[in-house]
This record gives sequence, C-alpha cells and structure tokens, in this order.
Amino acid sequence: MKIDETYAPEFESLKELLMDMAQEQSVTVLLNLIVTRMVLRPHVALVRIWLTRKGDCNDCCSAQACSTATVPGREKKCLHLMSSAGKSVSSPAHDWFDLKGHGRRIPLGITCVGKVAQKGRSLTSREIESDPDWQDRDLWAKGEGLLGFGAQPLKFKDEVFGVVAIYSRIHAKRIQEGRFWLKMIANHTGLSIANASALNQIQHLKSQLELENRYLKEEINDARAFGDIVGQSPALANTLNQIELVAPTDASVFIFGESGTGKELVAREIHKRSLRRDHPMIKVNCATIPSELYESEFFGHVKGAFTGAVKDRAGRFQAADNGTLFLDEIGELPPALQGKLLRVLQEGTYERIGEDHTRQVNVRIIAATNRDIKEEVARGRFRRDLYYRLNVFPIEMTPLRGRKEDIPLLARHLTDQVAAQMNRKPMMIRPADLKRLEAYGWPGNVRELRNVIERSIITSSGSVLEFVFPDKSESVMSPGQDNFDEPSKKHMYTDREMDGFIRTNIINVLDQTQGKIYGPGGAAAVLGCAPTTLCSRIKKYHINRHSFKGQVLHES
Repeated sequence: MKIDETYAPEFESLKELLMDMAQEQSVTVLLNLIVTRMVLRPHVALVRIWLTRKGDCNDCCSAQACSTATVPGREKKCLHLMSSAGKSVSSPAHDWFDLKGHGRRIPLGITCVGKVAQKGRSLTSREIESDPDWQDRDLWAKGEGLLGFGAQPLKFKDEVFGVVAIYSRIHAKRIQEGRFWLKMIANHTGLSIANASALNQIQHLKSQLELENRYLKEEINDARAFGDIVGQSPALANTLNQIELVAPTDASVFIFGESGTGKELVAREIHKRSLRRDHPMIKVNCATIPSELYESEFFGHVKGAFTGAVKDRAGRFQAADNGTLFLDEIGELPPALQGKLLRVLQEGTYERIGEDHTRQVNVRIIAATNRDIKEEVARGRFRRDLYYRLNVFPIEMTPLRGRKEDIPLLARHLTDQVAAQMNRKPMMIRPADLKRLEAYGWPGNVRELRNVIERSIITSSGSVLEFVFPDKSESVMSPGQDNFDEPSKKHMYTDREMDGFIRTNIINVLDQTQGKIYGPGGAAAVLGCAPTTLCSRIKKYHINRHSFKGQVLHES
C-alpha cells in the first residue's frame, strides 16, 4: 500500500500505538490508550469504542429503538460505550470524553455502529449514507465539519466483542488509506480483548484455587477428625438415612447436637454425596472469630478498607463459590452479621468491605450449633427469619451416651486409626475395658473418647491397650455410678439436670487448673474438648471467677 509522504509521521504513530497495545493486559487501559492516541491525528474529530455487554433496558436511552429491533438475542446484549475521545468545534468548551451522552447504549442492528456489530464487518459508503440515524444527525455532522465515518468490528475468530468508530473531518475518499490501519487496530484490539478475557479467567481460577488451598490447609491443621462415621445403632442409622435424603438436594441443613457428636463429619458427608462434591466445602467456626473481623472473614475486604487491611482479601463466601459453606457454632454469630448473612442467602449477593462492586455467589449452607437455638430465637439473640432460612432440613445428633451400642465399634476403629497415625502396631482392647467405656457418661462425646484412646496408646507399652480413664471430676457420670468400674443403672435426667451436672463439672475442672483454659494441663485438655468449645460452655453456663476457688480465668 502506497502512503502519501504527508501522512508518513501519522502512520508511524499508529505503528507505535500497535506496539504499545501489545504490552497492555487491562482492557480498560487498552481502550483508553487507543482512543486518546488515535484522536491526536489532526483530521480525527471523535474516536469511540463500544463493547457488547448485558443489556440494562430499565435505564437505557435506546430502549424504544431496542424494542423495534429484530436481532436475535437483543434482550441479552447490546453495545455499551466504554471509551471516547474527541473535541467539538461548534462548542469548543465541550469535549466527547463523556460516556453517558448520546450513543452510550446501542442495540445490535440499530444505527451504523449497531449494524457493524450485527454483521461483523465494516459498512459500505452506501450503507452509511442510507442509515436513518446518520441522516438524522446530518445537521450535527455538518456543524462539526464531519465528512467521513469508519467503523470496524472488534472480533476474534467468529466472536464480535464490540465496535471501534472514527469520525473524520476529511472526505471519506481521503481516509481510504487509513482503513487498513483501522482494521489492523480493530483486529489487534479484538485479539487483546480475547487474551485479556482468557487471562482474567486464568487469574480467577488461580485465585479460587489459592483460596481453596489456603482454607483447606487451615482445615487440615485445625481439624481433628473422628474418623469415618462408625456405628450400627438405630440412632446413627436414622442420621445416615437423613444424609442420604438431603445430600442430593441444594437445601440448607441445620445440624443440632452437643459438642463432639460429629456434626462436622455429617456436614462433610452431606457435601461428599452432593452435586457440589467437585467444589470445596469451606468451614467457618463462628465461635473463634473476633467480633470486629466477622464481616471481613465472611465477605473479604479491599486494601485500605480499615486499619490493618494492607492488601485485598477474599472471604469465605468467595472461597466456597459453587461449593458448600459450613457454619459451625452459628449460635455465636453476632446479631449485626445475622442480617447480612440472611441477605446473602436470599439474594446470592454481597460486597467486600470498602468495595462498591456487588459480587454474585452460589453456595449451599450447612449450619451447626450445640445451643438450644429455639431458646436463642425466643430471647431475641438469634434472628427468627434466619433460623427459618437455615432450618430447611434439621438433623439432630444423638450424643454418645444415647447410642452406647456404637462405643465398642467406634473404640476399635479409633484405636486402629490413632495407632497408625502414631506409627504404633495394632493394639487390642480387653472386653472388660469395652464394658467400662460403655458405662461412662461421655460428656465430651466422640471427641473425648478419641482423647482417652490417644492418651492410652501413648502410655501403653505392649500390644494390649492399657486404658487411662478420666477421673470422676472430668465427667458427668452415669446415673447411680459411684465408681467408673461399676456399670450404670438405667435412669433418665432432664436437660436442666444434665446442664447442672455439666456446669458443676466445668467448675470443678477450672478449680483444679486454677482457671487455666488453654495449653497442656489446661481445663480444655483435661475435659478432652476444644478450648473454643469450653469457652462457649463457660459463656453458656454463666461461669465466672466467682464460681470456683481459682482467682482468674486465663488462657495459659
């Protein structure tokens, strides 16, 4: 192609533009670079770029024209003005950088620009001159001295991403030489948009994998698995039947039960058998999050949103997108956050702290609590509407003392599991010891049973397990049981009486540990439960330093 020497510097600048375009990865920066550089050419009055986006007909200046269009799929997409640059000669104080004026939305197939997007090619001079919109704006074009118009689709392979248009103050015949460059720029822009889209997808997937990896590592480090769900009692069979029923659905599940009964195991089994099993299950322990960090933990924040926010942080909802979010100890959730959680569950949208952008999320919620949540609702400490939203399918976990026929199977299973983890040979349990295990009250449920087995394996030297049983002060003994070795008598206690036993037991242990909760020799270790669970019980039973002989409650 022969180029007039007068325009050689101009086309040299276009070559530089192509080089600079190749280095940009941000679509927004790329589009602004194109329009601001191309409008520097002396005969160019206006350069605009539209991209195809989802339509927003409720707030669109072209809604009426769109309603008359017959382009398939017009309800889903239209052209959105994304970048504009130029200067008016009829109104020198006015520029064309504004993206909210005429042409900010163009239906596919309407006006020259819309037809370029629809056809996927540039228009002929006759097609441009016969366009009604161009004729209607002829007065504006004459006032601005516009003599030429050119538009090219931004496309890659067969996909049209948008349109770039140039309004020129030289005759169309004079800009024939520039059509080659406009088409080249359009092709490069289409390729850049495709690359940027692919890069964004890769970055999104990378970020999602990093989130999943980070949170799953936390799960591995923090969780102490009970092993598989083991047992053959009618109570456990009923729980497994409920899991089978609800797992394939997307219904919210609310798991109720004492601490250590295996609520998390049930949640994981539901997720494993669900249609979301190929996506992560992310756990949030609502009892361990500082109150001022709840919102950041759930929804994330942007850099600078508050003191200490030194970088962007994605929340647990984003990490669990398309998967399952397990909200353990949800009864500890502050009322202020309960409303925000309800909004996410109902609308599937949320915002990070410090960010105006609304994000979409698709998660299944499984909640769990060891509290009497109905009482919490009655006292106004838990939102009634949130309770009903979560309690679509309730599962009640039976405590270990209510399914004692499972204890021998569970004890043998845990013994094999813990011995393997400690690199010990398989160990046997005496029948008499199994009877003693069945006779115990197990206030800490399966978690306490595992702790007893762990301690016993550590202290046993032979192939037979020498059990280190808890002291009376550690447990709620079975009714009528004066000695751990004696079998329990059949008797029933009310929940209030059981609460009284548990409260007294905790006070006794705190007295022995002089108020120490965390660490070796602390009350949590003695009771065989997690420190966070013990803190929750202390709060639930209103235990303070005046309740026992120790002078102060402390962590270590």
